[in-house]
Amino acid sequence: MKRLYFFFTIVLLLGAQSLQAQWIQTNGPNEGDVRCLAASGSNLFAGTNGGVFLSINNGTSWTAVNTGLTSPTVLSFAVNDSNLFAGTFGGGVFLSTNNGTSWTAVNTGLTDTIVNALAVNGSNLFAGTFGGVFLSINNGASWTAINSGLTNTHVFSLAVNGSHLFAGAEEGGVFLSTNIGTGWTAVNTGLTDTPIRALAVNGSHLFAGAEEGGVFLSTNNGTSWTAVNTGLPGAPVLSLAVSGSNLFAGTYGVFLSTNNGTNWTDVNTGLTSTFVLTLAVNGSHLFVGTNGGGVWRRPLSEMVTGEGR
Repeated sequence: MKRLYFFFTIVLLLGAQSLQAQWIQTNGPNEGDVRCLAASGSNLFAGTNGGVFLSINNGTSWTAVNTGLTSPTVLSFAVNDSNLFAGTFGGGVFLSTNNGTSWTAVNTGLTDTIVNALAVNGSNLFAGTFGGVFLSINNGASWTAINSGLTNTHVFSLAVNGSHLFAGAEEGGVFLSTNIGTGWTAVNTGLTDTPIRALAVNGSHLFAGAEEGGVFLSTNNGTSWTAVNTGLPGAPVLSLAVSGSNLFAGTYGVFLSTNNGTNWTDVNTGLTSTFVLTLAVNGSHLFVGTNGGGVWRRPLSEMVTGEGR
């Protein structure tokens, strides 16, 4: 009888571990789609249709932090030291220097105010809009258009790798600038799908997520691309996130590659809101923002080790 009881206890423990090894829906925010996420120290920010929300406890609770944010639909974030930038739909860029407690519009010279993407490189702040790319060297106090050679100005995504700046466009694929946006060159050989909704850099590897479905890899700064889609569902890839040697793709669900996209595995156990709009790594967790389902979190260790996939 003792042996049977011992065996039954093991089964219960294993079952409990299996139940825990999955995605957990956080307690909000409940303001429609979560379009962007950003981590700054222990702070996690979510950009929604109803403004910015802050969590200081991995999503256990959220607080709206919108004072001065006159445009509520937040599309993009960038963090630079103590400065948090939010790109909005129609309101341009807003700056907070106090973790979202208050915001100030910083739009002088920004002639297009639908800001799909933001990126930081040292003192340079870049904004990707439907009117091209803009540069600010003073934390958004003023902006300059930097679009020479950018033949498609509907920019959805930006990425920085050292002195290289990449822009993902609606129809023109990926563009490269090696001089802080002074001039751009299309780098699309082998890139068969556009628009490019997401870009991510991991060392010498540049990844592009396409709206028509799939991920592309370049190991030579965009000179040539290879599709890396084995295991992906063929759906739009709207977000990418890197954690060490691991690459995550947000599409209809979350997928993981541990070999630079050579193959992918779904890591969706427990994720019932599967239309993923954005991804962010914060500490030991991966967070996803979904279409109408708020923010979800899962420990990175579960997915990387393969538990509970």
